[in-house]
Amino acid sequence: MRSISRPLLAALALVVLSLGACTFGSDSDSLSHMQGLRTVVYAAPDLESAKSWYTKAFGVQPYFDSPNYVGFDIGGYELALDPHANVAQPPGAGPAVYWGVTDIEAELERLVALGATVKGPLQDVGGDIKVASVLDPFGNRLGLIYNPHFSANR
Repeated sequence: MRSISRPLLAALALVVLSLGACTFGSDSDSLSHMQGLRTVVYAAPDLESAKSWYTKAFGVQPYFDSPNYVGFDIGGYELALDPHANVAQPPGAGPAVYWGVTDIEAELERLVALGATVKGPLQDVGGDIKVASVLDPFGNRLGLIYNPHFSANR
């Protein structure tokens, strides 16, 4: 089995913790009110192009569409496009957010065909979990994860 880098391990741990309901204690001063990830914001300096690309990439139309913000409902989580946000420099240096997929090889190939470039090649990180990441045409990192052990519907 290949070893996993510390940054990737930290990112995966954050994703797993963020997606599930957080329960850090039973007293009223705990963080148990946290419900998990809701919105991921991507920089979209060319909002119309980004909206078109993400509509094709995720196969859904935006549920909210304005000149200052576009929101997509992706499996109960929001992917937001913000024309006023700064693209991470260098491109892809921002946070790693991994979107769950059922066939990571096919999704990676499909996103590359849509104009994305591979940032992190497909790798098996152990336990039948696979990850990869691409840069969208606007410089945002878009992570993919296949994890047969995790369900966001718990």
